[in-house]
Amino acid sequence: EDAAYDSLADCIAAGTPVGPGSKLWACAQGKAVVLVHVGAAPLSEGLNILGAHIDSPRLDIKQNPLYETSDFALLDTHYYGGIKNYQWTALPLALHGVVARTDGTVVEVNIGEDPADPVFCVTDLLPHLGAQQLDKKGSKVVEGEDLDVLVGNRPLTVEDAEAEETAEAAETADTDEAADAPADKDAKDPVKAMVLALLADKYGITEEDFLSAELMAVPAMEVRDIGLDRSMIGGYGHDDRSCAFAELKAILELKTPPRTAVCILADKEETGSDGVTGMLSQAFDFFMEDLCASQNVPLRRCYEKSFCLSADVCNGYDPLYPEVSELANNAKLNYGVGICKYTGSRGKSGTSDASAEVV
Repeated sequence: EDAAYDSLADCIAAGTPVGPGSKLWACAQGKAVVLVHVGAAPLSEGLNILGAHIDSPRLDIKQNPLYETSDFALLDTHYYGGIKNYQWTALPLALHGVVARTDGTVVEVNIGEDPADPVFCVTDLLPHLGAQQLDKKGSKVVEGEDLDVLVGNRPLTVEDAEAEETAEAAETADTDEAADAPADKDAKDPVKAMVLALLADKYGITEEDFLSAELMAVPAMEVRDIGLDRSMIGGYGHDDRSCAFAELKAILELKTPPRTAVCILADKEETGSDGVTGMLSQAFDFFMEDLCASQNVPLRRCYEKSFCLSADVCNGYDPLYPEVSELANNAKLNYGVGICKYTGSRGKSGTSDASAEVV
């Protein structure tokens, strides 16, 4: 919107004409977005489409996640996307996401990115206690079900509990019942109770609110230059975000495109592009249908004249692991944009094989 893009839904509702120079956006469930800069040529002549994704592998927090064991409070997780489990241990993690509370309000959670914030972690064995662990296959060194996030070790004291109950009593009319039930829970799981008390104090959320929350643990790190020559960039999710950034920057800098330009920033690629915000949903088609209707152009006529690039990454040749690459046909760092004619495996299974003319 700062770059003068208007909501397509608002334009349709207001009957605003869509023509050359129009800049429009549409959003799918707050997780995927499409930008369109309408060009001079009619939509019947097709579009130039770039598609990237903005989700990254992470540890999703389950719906009933918080538990206490042996004086530790942990969050149960489910990994999202393809990860190497062992890379997520002993790593500073931040907690991101939203919590939809029972009163209908939505609270945004961000703990671990500010230098003053605490961070979280998945624990690992000391080297001299991990001999049996290191004898396992790489995929078994750390099991997916063991990627629970450590969030606390300090118990709620009697003084803490009394202060909490006093605060709750001030907010509820039925003070007797509200005071009795938490006290029993606090005595049984005092570390978990402390975590809940801190979450209630900072965000006003309760344990029940986890049921309708979307929380995730991600590496708590800033993007940094790599190398004395600063020739590389390292950061969590940078592989996907580098493509999304380039694509977004390109469409925002367009002046008067001859053909309509489309920027897709999709969700759920890491898990197969399913769901209502992934590319296998009809969200993009619905958006394009509305756009084409503004010029009375059938969607399929627009599509058959269009050109599309999937903006993602291929691997770069790594001299420490030459056995997984074919040097003559592999992308290399600092040689410009990498272009993959096809993807897939085992005889190009699951591929989209670009024609010679497209390449």
